[in-house]
Amino acid sequence: MAEKNKPLTDRVWDFLCSLKLAIILVLLLAVTSIIGTVIQQNAPAADYIREYGRSNYELFRTLQFTDMYHSVWFIGILAIFSVNLICCSIKNFPRAWKFVKDPMLVASGGIFKGSANRAELTSKLPKQQVAEKVSTILKKEFTNPVLTEKDDKIYLFAQKGIYSRFGAYVTHVAILVIMAGAVIGNVWGYKAFVNIVEGTSIDQVRLMNGVGTIDLGFTVRCDDFDVSYYPNSRRPKDYNSDLVVIDNGVEVIHKRIEVNDPLTYKGIKFYQSSYGSAGNAFFKVRVTDNTTGKVIDVKAHQGRPTQLPNGYSFVVTNFTESDRNFGPAMQLNVNTPDGKRGAPLVIWQNYPQFDVKRGGTFSFALFGFEQPQYTGLQVSKDPGVNIVWAGCFLIVFGSLTAFFFSHKRIWVCIEEEGKQTKVKIAGNAHRNQPGFSLAFEDLQQKIEESIKNESPQKEG
Repeated sequence: MAEKNKPLTDRVWDFLCSLKLAIILVLLLAVTSIIGTVIQQNAPAADYIREYGRSNYELFRTLQFTDMYHSVWFIGILAIFSVNLICCSIKNFPRAWKFVKDPMLVASGGIFKGSANRAELTSKLPKQQVAEKVSTILKKEFTNPVLTEKDDKIYLFAQKGIYSRFGAYVTHVAILVIMAGAVIGNVWGYKAFVNIVEGTSIDQVRLMNGVGTIDLGFTVRCDDFDVSYYPNSRRPKDYNSDLVVIDNGVEVIHKRIEVNDPLTYKGIKFYQSSYGSAGNAFFKVRVTDNTTGKVIDVKAHQGRPTQLPNGYSFVVTNFTESDRNFGPAMQLNVNTPDGKRGAPLVIWQNYPQFDVKRGGTFSFALFGFEQPQYTGLQVSKDPGVNIVWAGCFLIVFGSLTAFFFSHKRIWVCIEEEGKQTKVKIAGNAHRNQPGFSLAFEDLQQKIEESIKNESPQKEG
């Protein structure tokens, strides 16, 4: 009933500050992150249709699952979670700040009676002398105490680890910084791809979702591409590209990139991600005229006629880098001067003398081939990445401060009671109570030994 009688503003404030809301939002973020991991983001429509079917693709697109991290509802969850963190911090921070700005220098009787760590000692030394000895012990074993005299009593207060109470708020700020960096990266960053044929250059990249292009503002040229294979297979072992960045007509960067070693320029990263053939191969062919014995070396392009003596020509019609166990092989046809096409011939690079046995007008030997390649690059720009890294550092620092350090406080009350001096000690820590209890017992023992093992000092 009392809850219903609260003003609407107070109920909204309590809702925004509630731990229940924080738990619900964290669970929603976890579930949606799983969806974003399972369903590929920003892929072409054809990929979704092939994988899930058209009806499911239409559903995913309606729910914005195909570009989830830019969706209104995902950004909305992040915004509400940010508001929740800010409200919780605003609500609880004044209490933590009070511990720093206005510590309790004089403990009440309830602290000495109700603390889990408390002790009462007596000494025959005068009150001032006891205070000096206790202060010395606290300064040596704990931290420098603050002395207060009130109602004919001497109070000592010492504390350390006070800033550990701010660890949770540093963590809150870190989460907000990480989310801000992620939003900045999603809004002003992009992921794209580009294929560059050896010897050519580009100044635009295509977005991953295929809906547009981005002008880089500079040119990237691929001077060379290399791929190596595992022995006796066509399985790639390593592949890399020689890239040159040209800005305002000047070559500013030349780097050989490989997988996991990208090129970075003006905040844009170029990752080696794929490769492939770009156009038809050309072949180094040695042709022997069997009638004259003349040998000529020619460069033949697949699908184009290559001229031979006396009006003959040949055309490479097919090629494979591995013909069973015979290695690279090409198929060609010899054309007669009157235009008649001869029967197809297969020439193996590993057996250059094989075609001589055929006994035709010409014999052929394959001495090498070159296949133009393109390098496939994944291109990404994330202006929020440094902000995210700063947030990660803060979250580690805040978590360590919050969970591995604690605010420890010691109160001491010294008063005369008859012919003796009574010393009351109390202490607490907001974390690691068992560890603090051991430290308190050790401190108590040292104070007790200090005030009991010496005779009173006489004034001269």
